[in-house]
Amino acid sequence: MRYKGTMLQPEREQITVAPDGGSEAEQPQWRQDFPIDWPQDNYIARRDFTKFLVLTSLAFTAGQIWIVVQNFFRARRGQSPIRLIAGVDEVPIGGTLMFTYPEQHDQCVLVRLDERSFIAYSRECTHLSCSVVPEPDKRRFFCPCHEGAFDIATGSPIAGPPRRPLARIKLEFRQGSIYAAGLDLRSL
Repeated sequence: MRYKGTMLQPEREQITVAPDGGSEAEQPQWRQDFPIDWPQDNYIARRDFTKFLVLTSLAFTAGQIWIVVQNFFRARRGQSPIRLIAGVDEVPIGGTLMFTYPEQHDQCVLVRLDERSFIAYSRECTHLSCSVVPEPDKRRFFCPCHEGAFDIATGSPIAGPPRRPLARIKLEFRQGSIYAAGLDLRSL
């Protein structure tokens, strides 16, 4: 390695062919000012970039269409099953009861707010699907994953990252018993 003058800069060897195939005289000024040569410069042509954008946009659009189709078929599935949760007297005022609805793996919680008020929600946090924990003494549901909180009476988020309310379960009362009768689609 030879050094020019006293500045200790390496002397660069003359480039005969630039990475784009042209001679050094045909190169723009910036290439002469910054002569960093790679064995092969990777240029992205406009056509390749446009192709990438179009394919990415199509993938995104297909994903959005898939969500719409799923919601359409979910709505057409028909009536949700009606399932017995518990007797009215089994849940104390201010108490909670865990149950599964509509499938065995779907965790839900029933809350008795006062003598005549019951409300039920899915226990799936709307942020990242962690299970929420009822805290009736604080009048909230708490998500321990990211410290989110939901109001116990409305299911609306009151703290943390969740932005959507908990999914509400429709309730029916028959002869002193509480039944789950479907998901409230307005809360989804």
